[in-house]
Amino acid sequence: MRWKRFGIGLVVAGVVAVSASCAPAPEAAANRLDEVVQRGELRVCSTGDYRPFTYRDETGSHQNPDDAWSGIDIDMARHLAEQLGVRATIVPTTWKTLVEDFTAKCDIAVGGVSITLDRAREAFFSTAYAVDGKTPITRCENAARFQTLEQIDQPGVRAVVNPGGTNEKFARANLKRATIVDHPDNNTIFQQIIDGKADLMMTDAAETRWQAKQHPELCSVHPEQPFTFSEKAYLLPAGDVVFQQYVDQWLNLAMHDGTYDRIAEPWIG
Repeated sequence: MRWKRFGIGLVVAGVVAVSASCAPAPEAAANRLDEVVQRGELRVCSTGDYRPFTYRDETGSHQNPDDAWSGIDIDMARHLAEQLGVRATIVPTTWKTLVEDFTAKCDIAVGGVSITLDRAREAFFSTAYAVDGKTPITRCENAARFQTLEQIDQPGVRAVVNPGGTNEKFARANLKRATIVDHPDNNTIFQQIIDGKADLMMTDAAETRWQAKQHPELCSVHPEQPFTFSEKAYLLPAGDVVFQQYVDQWLNLAMHDGTYDRIAEPWIG
């Protein structure tokens, strides 16, 4: 009888196992838009070191880590999450590892990201929301000295760069006689110019304008006529047209219904 009962038990267990294996698996998300909604979270990669677009306060004064983040693009990403009915989680990255981190960890990358062909090989971009370009920022008494690339690219001139981004790439492509000085922290890099440890930095005009407002010692050099043309956009998963289209439509509405202007006003007036 024990063998008989054991046999019946095996049959029952087998039926349960077969039933479990036949149970429908949770339906996989067809695209990143559905995945974000199912997950209930929008994962946002950002560097936190490029004001007015992104800033991370690392003083440790915030109980919620996400509260340490601010900036135009940070608040725009939060607005996107709100429209999706999910929470936004900010994921720290660096300019050097931006695309790698975005691909592995995030749904969108924001924070003054310039559209480049190298990045476009690895990811999609949203519609551009700002036009920009590289221009110098220096102490105001030196502004007349650094109007052109020829004036900047001279022996003895020290141009400071933050490694890994388009600023470094532009400096190394155009400066052959000047000295390029690496400074790893983009939040403190402008203090290097104020303190006389560097003569200038070439970065996006939007950043030079914002930094000049914060530091009266610094002047943005012809930000209305930068050396280059570039556009800002949001980095999106390669190949996912559904998510790209949703973000583009959200961004188009935000740019025309006053949302972007309301978010940007405290930063750029």
